[in-house]
Amino acid sequence: MENSGLHNFLLIATKPDNIPIGAMLGFVAFVFWVAIKQMIAHDRWIKQDKKEKVWDEMIK
Repeated sequence: MENSGLHNFLLIATKPDNIPIGAMLGFVAFVFWVAIKQMIAHDRWIKQDKKEKVWDEMIK
């Protein structure tokens, strides 16, 4: 029986030295998602001519 690529990946990814890297990648993905969400909201406000709302949100 041959090991699949996923099995080999999981063997490497779950080693103790690599777990913090996986957690960091998850954290970076979360922060990137928040930034994209804010960018979309700010673009909508700018199109609605509510630039002051963008500034108010940024300085919170």
